[in-house]
Amino acid sequence: MATVAQHIVSALRISGVTRVYGLPGDSLNGFTDAIRKSEAITWEHVRHEEAAAFAATAEAALTGRLAVCAGSCGPGNLHLINGLYDAQRNRVPVLAVAAHIPMAEIGSGYFQETHPQDLFKECSVYCELVSTAAMAPRILEMAMRAAVEECGVAVVVIPGEVFLSRLGDDAWTMRPVVATRSLLRPDDDSLRRAADILNAGTKVTILGGVGVAGAHDELIRLAGVLQAPVVHALRGKEHIEYDNPYDVGMTGLLGFASGYKAIKEADVLLMLGTDFPYTQFYPDNAKLIQVDIRGSHLGRRAPIDLGLVGTVKDTIDALLPQLVPKNDRDHLDRARDHYRRTRASLDSLGVNDRDRTPIRPEYVARTVDRLAADDAVFTFDVGTPVIWAARYLTMNGRRRLTGSFTHGTMACAVPHAIGAQTTYRDRQVVALAGDGGVTMMFGELLTLVQNNLPVKVVVFNNSSLNFVELEMKAAGIVNFGTGLRNPDFAAVAGAVGMFGRHVDQPGDLERALADAFAYDGPAMVDVTVARQELTIPPAISAEQAKGFTVYAIKTILAGRADELLDLVTTNVARRILD
Repeated sequence: MATVAQHIVSALRISGVTRVYGLPGDSLNGFTDAIRKSEAITWEHVRHEEAAAFAATAEAALTGRLAVCAGSCGPGNLHLINGLYDAQRNRVPVLAVAAHIPMAEIGSGYFQETHPQDLFKECSVYCELVSTAAMAPRILEMAMRAAVEECGVAVVVIPGEVFLSRLGDDAWTMRPVVATRSLLRPDDDSLRRAADILNAGTKVTILGGVGVAGAHDELIRLAGVLQAPVVHALRGKEHIEYDNPYDVGMTGLLGFASGYKAIKEADVLLMLGTDFPYTQFYPDNAKLIQVDIRGSHLGRRAPIDLGLVGTVKDTIDALLPQLVPKNDRDHLDRARDHYRRTRASLDSLGVNDRDRTPIRPEYVARTVDRLAADDAVFTFDVGTPVIWAARYLTMNGRRRLTGSFTHGTMACAVPHAIGAQTTYRDRQVVALAGDGGVTMMFGELLTLVQNNLPVKVVVFNNSSLNFVELEMKAAGIVNFGTGLRNPDFAAVAGAVGMFGRHVDQPGDLERALADAFAYDGPAMVDVTVARQELTIPPAISAEQAKGFTVYAIKTILAGRADELLDLVTTNVARRILD
């Protein structure tokens, strides 16, 4: 007669789970001991439970399969919450095993008592307490099913003594839980209405997101029939921009002027698998058609003329026969020409600027892109690294890109890389980290060493919370509280057993990255980059322009004219993209 914990491990195994990320604790002992005895599931030890949830998020995002993390009672599982929010908002299947205090003590204010069912409710599709051994099989199965079918987080809360309770094999008859596969498309009448709108349009633009995953070929055929430029949101980058003659770049705060312009000039915007949140980037007078597998997300960003529930692949397949091929390429050619000019302008910034220092972050990102493997997996911190990843990493159909796209949390690059490298042991994993992000989760560098994960960490070291500073400038606020007094990151890396190299001269960058990428183990390259580098969005509002002016005036009045001079000097060569 096995323990509940052993049954759980068996249920995970038959459902394809091969590892659990976490940090041990006494209330979790029954579960971790069952993993120790298992030959099929490994325990992936991290230094902070938040990193466990981030790592599981990355694994689920990259594989599409259920990933698992665990935390002990009270503070242990509470630390999971930020990573679980990331998983929930990225819509990836993650199961969190949250140990609990003894059942008899719940409600007494016991040591480390929390109420996990309440705490995790907002960041999960399913959250339930297993209060007896007999409840465990059904709750676990429902949790796993909810996670894989709803592409979200499921939390199973289990008191420590329940893990150790015994349950006969006849009481645990669980079958493998794997995601179902279905065809999902709109009905024929809805497809006819969509075709009528698209056939009547003279300037159709496509905006695609992560929902285009697995439908690249269908997207290209559709764009060809419509002669439509294709714009991508950040989450759609890895699925859309490669081998795409209709690609005109990204839109949004991190995007390109060409993507913004292609959407603003459209008379029909076809949204495919995207919940792009920034309303100011939608067209003013176009008809909008939105395709999503979640009907509740239709029209919640901008008013739509037609909403279609279905997968992008199935919907395009059903829609194509009803479309009349277009011959007029004017809208597409204008968008493509604008993209070529925009891309050339961006690339002109990603160079060694006459050996000037500090190094341009664009140059760092572009060099990483050139030297990285053809099937590299990239992760990035939220902050300025996400800008450089969005603009300078080249996707090719084999490379992967994952980050905190919707939750937008700091300090995720290294923990996501832990999940990516644990999943893909033989692939290169590169983490583009900010100095604020990497220090926030410094302990996970030790995880890279302890777990023998050869992640390559590139630190954009500008001694500041740089993206916050940019937001302050745009709002007309003098930078305050954003400076960072950093250690020698290369020395820190060496102290924990990693390859470490510091770069502050542009001429040394390529050799340092090449050496790190060739190193057989975890490596860090710490690059001193320009702090005052401006990242101009595709459209600058009057309020933002006013904010920068007010910032300049206030900065001078505050006696910090040297900061303003540095800003001007750093960006004097920048060309504003029209």
